[in-house]
Amino acid sequence: MRVLRLKAGADISLFNGNGAEYRAVIEKATADGLVVQVRESWAADREAPLPVTLAQGVSSGERMDFTLQKAVELGVAAIQPLATSRSIVRLDAERAVKRLAHWQGVVVAACEQCGRNRVPRVEPLRAIDEWTRALGREPAVAVRLLLSPRASTGLHNLERPAAGVVLLAGPEGGLAPEEERDAFAAGFSAVRLGLRVLRTETAALAALAALQALWGDF
Repeated sequence: MRVLRLKAGADISLFNGNGAEYRAVIEKATADGLVVQVRESWAADREAPLPVTLAQGVSSGERMDFTLQKAVELGVAAIQPLATSRSIVRLDAERAVKRLAHWQGVVVAACEQCGRNRVPRVEPLRAIDEWTRALGREPAVAVRLLLSPRASTGLHNLERPAAGVVLLAGPEGGLAPEEERDAFAAGFSAVRLGLRVLRTETAALAALAALQALWGDF
């Protein structure tokens, strides 16, 4: 209505996150919204064959939104925001709930833009030490990878993951040494992306793109 200026009689596509698309026709467009008639549905699977959970240290403002938006375009399956000691953004419980709703909205909008009809879940914000301890008590089904410029191994040295990847990326200042130690204790292996130090939003997205090129649908 506001951007495409669609009127009654126009065809549109709908999705509700269940993996199907629905062809619909606008019956009425008013200031309060749309009335549509659903005509048909069909399965449209656009999910990547390699499920990747991005565990992202919370970065500030637009950086975090940009990371989530592009991660969805790159096929991420789920997102776990993490509060770290070097995170610039500090969220109390009330602000964390509001920010979670905002992040999930960013993810939904990214799905609309790129044609995904399964919406990746943004998990509630967790402290990184609490999250790694909990993860360490669980069997390591997915490969656990920590992005670090100090690592000696690249993604191309790894074998194809059998059951997906959990990818841990730090915030602007990276992870603190004790946070990295906790991650290693939880079964993470450090990998690097070339010889250059990447910004937080660059690192996560470059890693997702590389994983898709190696074992996904690129």
